[in-house]
Amino acid sequence: MEFRFRLKELRQENNMTQSDIAKILSTSKMAISHWENGNSEPSIEQLKTLATLFNTSVDYLVGFID
Repeated sequence: MEFRFRLKELRQENNMTQSDIAKILSTSKMAISHWENGNSEPSIEQLKTLATLFNTSVDYLVGFID
C-alpha cells in the first residue's frame, strides 16, 4: 500500500483531521492534503514524527512492510 493511503487510513482511524496533523508537524493543511493525494511527500523528519504519532514504523508508512 502506498504512503498516501496509509497516512489517510491512520489519520481517520485516530479520528484526526488534516489540520490536526498539520499542527503537530508545523506545516499546512494543504501539505497534508498533497501527501494524501500523492502530489508530494513528507521529509524524513516528518515521516519519523508520523511514525511516532501513530505508533508504527517508517517502513510501514512507506509500504515496505505490512
